[in-house]
Amino acid sequence: MTIYSLYIYDRHCNCVYYHDWHRTRRPKAAVVGGLLPGVSRAVSPLPPASEIHSNNTTPFTSPRNTLASNSGIVVALSDIPPSPSPLSQAHQAPQAGGPQPTSTGLPFDEEAKLVYGVILSLRNMVKRLSGRDEQFVNYRTSAYKMHLYETLSGYKFVMLSDSNAESLRYVLQSIHTGPFLEYVVRNPLIKLDSRDRGIDNEYFRASVDRLVRGLSVFQ
Repeated sequence: MTIYSLYIYDRHCNCVYYHDWHRTRRPKAAVVGGLLPGVSRAVSPLPPASEIHSNNTTPFTSPRNTLASNSGIVVALSDIPPSPSPLSQAHQAPQAGGPQPTSTGLPFDEEAKLVYGVILSLRNMVKRLSGRDEQFVNYRTSAYKMHLYETLSGYKFVMLSDSNAESLRYVLQSIHTGPFLEYVVRNPLIKLDSRDRGIDNEYFRASVDRLVRGLSVFQ
């Protein structure tokens, strides 16, 4: 069993955070304007070539940049380039000793919309068929299992795992009550409903990565 990826959506249906671990087919970078800044360096659109050569900076400009080279914090290994390289290669997630991930051919902003659409459709179907007291918490296919945890404030935590995994709702709840409350909700520098930026807090990303890698189902 293993864990593939994590999505967090705000109450405005925007994907504000993305993290993956064992994906072998990575989505293409989002189109310019299709994704909030700071969601994930691995899927954020690249800046124009002129800006790359003139500024020699990363697409992230926030002082809370999750992947700033001077942060001194080891964060999601799947999001960090293996060595200093041109930004044109920054979105490829290497796996040591294994094959390079291939692309799904679908831009990440489209993938995020599809994931949210599946959640919304299944949640509405469950409520109509079973009543308002029933909750949609997960569903399984032959290839993966999707887990959902929704907060009272409208945030949706979505995790994709191996199809044989048990319910990981407790993991999503732990992410919400732990790193999310500590480094996002209580962080005065982050505006939760700004609609302008994703969650680019480096401590949050490092804490989520450490929590997930410590699970017994993580391989």
